[in-house]
Amino acid sequence: MAKKSNYWIDYHTHHARCGHAVGTLEQYVIRGIEIGLSEIGLSDHMPLLHVNPDTYYPGIAMTLDELPRYVEEALALKEKYRGQIDVKVGLEGDYIEGWEEKIEKIVQGYPWDYVIGSVHFLGEWDISDYRQVHNWEGQDIFAVYERYYKAIGQAAKTGFYDIIGHLDVIKRFNYSPGSSREEETRGLEQAALSAIAEAGIAMELNASGLSKPCAEMFPSQRILEFAIKLGIPLTVGSDAHDPLKLSEHLDVARATLYELGVRELATFTKRKRSMIRLEQD
Repeated sequence: MAKKSNYWIDYHTHHARCGHAVGTLEQYVIRGIEIGLSEIGLSDHMPLLHVNPDTYYPGIAMTLDELPRYVEEALALKEKYRGQIDVKVGLEGDYIEGWEEKIEKIVQGYPWDYVIGSVHFLGEWDISDYRQVHNWEGQDIFAVYERYYKAIGQAAKTGFYDIIGHLDVIKRFNYSPGSSREEETRGLEQAALSAIAEAGIAMELNASGLSKPCAEMFPSQRILEFAIKLGIPLTVGSDAHDPLKLSEHLDVARATLYELGVRELATFTKRKRSMIRLEQD
């Protein structure tokens, strides 16, 4: 892959600690230097809090005792590669209704550069896990979407997060309320976006959806357009689970944003947001 000529960032990555990715943190950083990233965000999954990790599906997230080691390693890499690439120490912190106190303890307990707020779980159902697709059987799909987007809005209102991640990941496996409920679904999306705008936080354009069954980025263009109308700051992430996938499809993400009139991307240092120029590649 050719080196990037403009200022490129990738704020969403996962590594071997989470159990469903490969590669060490350092391999990601080295790969980022190789492909010319200006900033790389290390953002592995928050440990499971609301399910028993010993009896739940394996390989969902790092264990709680790994969390401080993850942060220590990320901070060491920030120093080791200073001047070659700007390493950001982040976390993808699940929002789970009823577990706010424990989530806040993790969010406040470490020197994060940023925290991504994502909804993967509706109760004990991880709607993003291919092993759990059977849970859609017999569901009122619109009702699931209602629960999901309500949780997104609640996540935005907590104040825990700097970025809302893969906003419409609920569509990953192509389950949709359908055209007969399109307007109602649009209303759910817009209510979630309004909560994000009111909270004054950013949202990511997550390019990984292009490689998923839905074959569309998270979020869709219609959601992006409404987010831009609301003035929500945007950033980008590949959601790479392999160092070789770092920055995958971000050329498409950046081009899409540019075509929609976006000229700045959000970056973070010590939970403070700054905007950098998005140039045409």
